[in-house]
Amino acid sequence: MSCSVFSATLIGVEASLVAVEVDLVRRLPKTTVVGLPANAVRESTERVRSAIVSSGFDYPKLRVTINLAPADVRKEGTGFDLPIAVGILGASKQVQVLPKDCLFLGELSLSGTIRPVPGALALAMLARERGLQRVVVPVGCGAQAAVVPGVTAYEAADLEQLCLFLDGKLALQPASPAPRPTSAISAPDMAEVRGQEVARRAMEIAAAGGHNLLMIGPPGVGKTMLAARLPGILPEMSFAEALEATRVHSVAGLLGRGESLLLQRPFRAPHHSITAAGLVGNAKLRPGEVSLAHKGVLFLDEVPEFSRQVLELLRAPLESHQVTLSRAIGSVRLPADLMLIAAANPCPCGYFGHPTRPCRCTETDRRRYQGRLSGPLLDRIDLHVQVEPLEADELYSIAERESSLVIRKRVEQARARQGARSPNGPTSNARISGPRIREVAKLHPAASSLLREAVDSLPLSGRAHDRVLKVSQTIADLDGASRIGVTHLAEALAFRQRGPE
Repeated sequence: MSCSVFSATLIGVEASLVAVEVDLVRRLPKTTVVGLPANAVRESTERVRSAIVSSGFDYPKLRVTINLAPADVRKEGTGFDLPIAVGILGASKQVQVLPKDCLFLGELSLSGTIRPVPGALALAMLARERGLQRVVVPVGCGAQAAVVPGVTAYEAADLEQLCLFLDGKLALQPASPAPRPTSAISAPDMAEVRGQEVARRAMEIAAAGGHNLLMIGPPGVGKTMLAARLPGILPEMSFAEALEATRVHSVAGLLGRGESLLLQRPFRAPHHSITAAGLVGNAKLRPGEVSLAHKGVLFLDEVPEFSRQVLELLRAPLESHQVTLSRAIGSVRLPADLMLIAAANPCPCGYFGHPTRPCRCTETDRRRYQGRLSGPLLDRIDLHVQVEPLEADELYSIAERESSLVIRKRVEQARARQGARSPNGPTSNARISGPRIREVAKLHPAASSLLREAVDSLPLSGRAHDRVLKVSQTIADLDGASRIGVTHLAEALAFRQRGPE
């Protein structure tokens, strides 16, 4: 007596199809799981046994062999509890009908209740790719799976309910995705920021072109406040972008109960004590903060306090927009299409260059502190802005300031111009390759001469040259100009040079 049902295991942020094959043989009772199972999967036999008995079924008094195919892929997680239980009940004819177009995922309690597990969205996307029409997931995970077109998701509360559904004795209503509000953006408003016109301008340019930004200034000038308001001026995610970003969060188990798609772009702000595994991904090939910020913002506050080794791991993702993890159990590529926003003090005490407060650091201290950001990493940051302390007139000003909504409209218009130039390519200037930006960017003759002078005098590396060109194009897009003028290029060069002294 044998039976087979479908499930999946997570590899990175993608699901890989697994056939759960159950065979019953008349020998001394024993349950064996083969097919490269991890410890959590091996332990599932005890949970499954108790869940089957508690649900009113009989556990076979036979030799039970469970094969997870393909056998050369390591199986992780507790989501195999449900397909194993269904397979055993199907092989022992306690469940008469097992659909061939369905994927099962869920952890079982000892009482038979089905508990949520990560990766329901990835499971549904796999079902669509493989031509499978239905998925069965725990209660609370159906909204994630239901957002995938062409896949019907069902939520099962416990094993007994699921078996009645499979035998046609109980109807389960298909799950529906959570309704999206008319505006999914709920970040703090930029109108709350007083003064800081240069920094506000840099934030707008960064949002319009998807550029990386470094803010340097003493404590309390508003660097963190500005960064927290960046998601409010970024364009809303398209459905495809939301699906990509949500899949990462679904695999990481960060979606709330009943949540389907992320409502706004991710904003991740890890503490400076984060490890390399926490930033780029762990030994189990699960996503780190870099991937959790996919299609959104990674904010590193007090960036010189981060480990130099950890910071250097950002160099490749900022260039290729993906993370390649190679571990003992395999290799995987994780998405990392993000904007990096970093904030730093000018020195360890934070008051170097402050107009009223003296700096207590020596020159050696300042150089060592600023040297924690390597040249190659700084070269990948397009905009460098000095955030100055507010004067009393700015702090107490009652003048009306632009809201995030007004700025976001200009950003969306600039993004629309970028998308029109590359209908099938990147939707932001920062994602255009170096050779491509040289073809796309149309410089006024005077601007072209200024750029040549800057390459010789600053000097600019090849990467820095292309990034200045991209920022110039973004500034021109914000102005609605068809060509990059001298003012556009000069502003881009000025932001390029506003780094630590």
